[in-house]
Amino acid sequence: MTEVLHPGLLLVAAGLALAPLKGTARAAVALVVPAAAVALVLALPDGVVWRGTFLGYPVTPFAVDRLSRMFALVFAVMAFGGALFALRQESRVELPAAFVYAGSAIGVTLAGDLVTVFAFWELMAVGSTLVIWSAGTAAAYRASMRYAMVHLAGGVVLMAGVVGHVAMTGSTAFERLALDSPAHWCILAGFLVNAGAPPLSAWLPDAYPEASWSGTVFLSAFTTKTAVYVLLRGFPGTELLIFVGLFMVFYGIVYALLENDMRRILAYSIVNQVGFMVVGIGIGSQMSLNGAAAHAFTHILYKALLLMSAGAVLYETGRRKCTDLGGLFRTMPLTMVCGTIGALSISSFPLTSGFVSKSMISQAAADGHLTAVWLLLAAASAGVFLHAGIKFPWFVFFQKDSGLRPPDPPWSQRLAMLLFAALCIGLGVFYQPLYRLLPYPVDYVPYTGYHVVEMLQLLLFSGLAFFALLPLLKRTLTITLDTDWFWRRLGPAAAVVLARAISRADRGARGATLGALRAGVRATGRLMSERGGLGRTTSTATMVLWVAVLLTAYLVFYYVRQP
Repeated sequence: MTEVLHPGLLLVAAGLALAPLKGTARAAVALVVPAAAVALVLALPDGVVWRGTFLGYPVTPFAVDRLSRMFALVFAVMAFGGALFALRQESRVELPAAFVYAGSAIGVTLAGDLVTVFAFWELMAVGSTLVIWSAGTAAAYRASMRYAMVHLAGGVVLMAGVVGHVAMTGSTAFERLALDSPAHWCILAGFLVNAGAPPLSAWLPDAYPEASWSGTVFLSAFTTKTAVYVLLRGFPGTELLIFVGLFMVFYGIVYALLENDMRRILAYSIVNQVGFMVVGIGIGSQMSLNGAAAHAFTHILYKALLLMSAGAVLYETGRRKCTDLGGLFRTMPLTMVCGTIGALSISSFPLTSGFVSKSMISQAAADGHLTAVWLLLAAASAGVFLHAGIKFPWFVFFQKDSGLRPPDPPWSQRLAMLLFAALCIGLGVFYQPLYRLLPYPVDYVPYTGYHVVEMLQLLLFSGLAFFALLPLLKRTLTITLDTDWFWRRLGPAAAVVLARAISRADRGARGATLGALRAGVRATGRLMSERGGLGRTTSTATMVLWVAVLLTAYLVFYYVRQP
């Protein structure tokens, strides 16, 4: 078991080591360890690396194939980029928690059995909760508690499914699962909670924007994309996921268009983009599964870039509402350029990473003669350009002049943004290395005249619609109600009403019981008083008579029962 070092456990150990470190030592560990994890992932041999037993069942806590290597690699790259961006983070908790979080995500991708998946899954929930909590605000604390409750509940459902599966099959192996038992439905439900699927999608925009300027960057990468990985591994071709994914796609677009908070816009966009991946998993062809995996890879990079630019704005201005921002291109040109590259990537603009990945999912829908799905994905691509490709950079960096004149962020943040911007452009131009990482052989050329013209037409007309409707899209200081209203408002209010009803019923029951007891005491008192039936003086002859009557009755009853 010591022949190959586990890159996920390396990051977890580094997270624990970071807690007491300061200054140069802290920065060195934060950058060197993720870089070492990247090298380890690239050097891993295919196949089972570690074997063991747990409660008498064989487990494979460390196994590698093309799919797991691809996700582990991008998670390690993300840990490096996130650590570089967060070098100036003053919180002593966030970076250690983020490393535990990233290492746990890698642990899930390299797990060959469901027991190991569950162990790292729960550790990932703990790490991500601490990342949110470490922002140090009251809002972050409350959001982290809601986040923890949702994910721990999802973990309980997942555990029930894993236990049921092991009891039913006698195997812990993490392989393709069919929806043929309650246990497998529980496993799917547990995975979908982390994916941000309905009806619990609101946990993501509720919690992520409350993290610090750097914490949201880490949060954007691991939880939802780990869910995409386990869905790719466990439920490829499950038709239900097509409908779940389409709901997520349009849910994210609608709420992102309504939002005023720049980080909530990008949080809803995560749900939207994961929806594309879930649709690809549901289609289930090799093309669609490759597309879902590739889009998860590129999404981690461009979403991190978008949230880095938003985090840089928050770091320099302390503002997060679009109504408070605007005109920042004058003094934050590098942040604006990097944010725009991320916006173009998420919109699948040609020569960016999003174009070479998302188009594979649409092509798979066309190849599978899923015309309605193809049309809906095309419409959704236009919606993505509206809310993330144009709305985010326009309202944050352009539109009206807010009067703010912040500089570009410190060098570590600028360097992280430049690194991820280069990856977004580099993978969009030189996409062959990405395609070689995919789980199945790729027979797809993204840069054909048809694909390029189709996407440019879609994006240009979406841009025209945005500026034509700009007066209607003007940001206002409003709060958007989401399904989290049920557990943030309705749930507590219902609990208060229920508590009051129970209190009234309790008081009524107590009163009735005490009244009955008092009546019984009074009746007993009367019965035992001098004038009561049991308190009066009775002659010996009367008592003898009653004893004789009872004895006679007993004897009659005794002889009647004899055979």
